[in-house]
Amino acid sequence: MKIIILGGGEVGGNLAYNLTKENSDITVVDTDADRLQNLQDRYDIRTVRGMASHPDVLRSAGAEDADMLIAVTSSDEVNMVACQVAYTVFNTPTKIARIRTSAYIEGGGIFRDDAMPVDVPVNPEAIIRDDIRRLIDNPGALQVMDFADGQVQLVGIKVQYGGSLVDQELRNIRQLMPRLDTRVAAIFRGNQSIIPKGSTVIEEDDEVFFIAATRDIPNVMRDMRSSESAYKRIVIAGGGHVGRGLAESVEDRYGVRIIEQSRQRGYDLSETLNRAIILVGDASDRDLLVEENIEETDVFCAVTNDDEANIMSSLLAKNLGAKKVITLINNPAYMDLLQEGEIDIVISPQQATLGTILAHIRRGDVVKVHSLRRGAAEAIEAIAHGDESTSKVIGRSLGEIKLPPEATIGAIVRGDDVVIAHDNIVVKPDDHVILFLVDKSRVKDVERLFQAPLSLL
Repeated sequence: MKIIILGGGEVGGNLAYNLTKENSDITVVDTDADRLQNLQDRYDIRTVRGMASHPDVLRSAGAEDADMLIAVTSSDEVNMVACQVAYTVFNTPTKIARIRTSAYIEGGGIFRDDAMPVDVPVNPEAIIRDDIRRLIDNPGALQVMDFADGQVQLVGIKVQYGGSLVDQELRNIRQLMPRLDTRVAAIFRGNQSIIPKGSTVIEEDDEVFFIAATRDIPNVMRDMRSSESAYKRIVIAGGGHVGRGLAESVEDRYGVRIIEQSRQRGYDLSETLNRAIILVGDASDRDLLVEENIEETDVFCAVTNDDEANIMSSLLAKNLGAKKVITLINNPAYMDLLQEGEIDIVISPQQATLGTILAHIRRGDVVKVHSLRRGAAEAIEAIAHGDESTSKVIGRSLGEIKLPPEATIGAIVRGDDVVIAHDNIVVKPDDHVILFLVDKSRVKDVERLFQAPLSLL
């Protein structure tokens, strides 16, 4: 597949890294020559220096025969115009654009061929909002991923002393939880990935990813960890697009306070939100946090556009007694520094955006992709199309399917039914199969397994 990436920043660079590993033909366009040279030194890609929306620059990048254009520059407007040029001048089949401004997304359906021809608008703020909301709804989770329109979830947790599964072999799960059906998809012990087997023992502090029907997730989490009460009180530092959207999505179920520095934005928030309390001030002001009884806060979410402010306010809130802190970090250099520290969960806009874009690049009827462990692994939802004579998976039991090394099938969604994976389960047409892949260089093998027969393309 020939792909042009517009923008060589963190998202563009991560896309180039992921796609070159899958043998795609990649060209990156950016105005910064040093950035392009750095990418070219690291990856086997072409680069073109110039304004991403200019027709001559796109022509130099090979737009005339490109299969896909992905516009992830820092400007929404440049991204949209580039898609317009790609559609009008080059007839590029698929155009993906990162759109940060919610006014465009909510602007009455402007993304269509006869208006603004963006096939897939990707809004990082909306993705981050939904990621944090799922974490709030699932106390104790490190990551929560939806599949099959929310019917099934893959959840990452750190196992704590006191959970009924600690020091137990995985083959005992069904005896320990007879009323629940779940499967452990992967285990990370430190920086080592462990492919689950029946004899694998879950240890304290393991990072375990398990899959189950969404309705069963709270009960599974209770058995894997010592009990953690439902959250009630949420404090959000930052009233921008992410903070406002998050407050809107949870204020009817939790007590929500927003700390916002801008007085004018605070007034705007008070008119937009129904139940959330707006505080104008600095989230790293110790006196303000103490006055607001931060020690009684269940979750402190720092989601301003300033990494340093997010880090400092999160550390202060944790030090003053907040039970859990979730911190938005744009600079990847900070990610590793904070991952094992006092901050409980670090959210990366780049990784969140990457998974959404990858879902539209994957072949073989892959409909959803989630990046895990800061991009170290992937969870994939693929649809089984065809019949027993044309498909490599339909009509075969899960034990018979030749999966790539370090890949596991966690569940199958069949209509309204969630079927947790066991070796004797037989794949049927139109099943949604949820896979976990540690070795991302094997993505092509997964795609080929689920490639639709030619008659369906």
